[in-house]
Amino acid sequence: MSILSKAVGFLEVQGYSIALASMDKACKAANVTIEGIDVNNPKNGDQAAIPVVVQVKFSGEISDVKVALEVAEYEARKYIGEGDILTHLIPSSMEEIAKLLTIGKVKRK
Repeated sequence: MSILSKAVGFLEVQGYSIALASMDKACKAANVTIEGIDVNNPKNGDQAAIPVVVQVKFSGEISDVKVALEVAEYEARKYIGEGDILTHLIPSSMEEIAKLLTIGKVKRK
């Protein structure tokens, strides 16, 4: 199935290990594919308790992406506050969005 016919989900959290733990649970709970991971500095910079914001971009059927987002957010809340977790769903991605999903600072080998 082409990425253009899939839903896209975004999970943004503070902390790389929190992002990985959350997406591990999400990928086990739903049939989603991680398309890319990006990292940025939080708005507090070096003053932040966890000095990195991680965004995971993933795709799948809309029902799977919804489940993955719910599971990932639930797992992340075990480690950080609700205000440090952002999720977003794009029900049907466009070609322009699909091109951007793999862009990020974390690269696959």
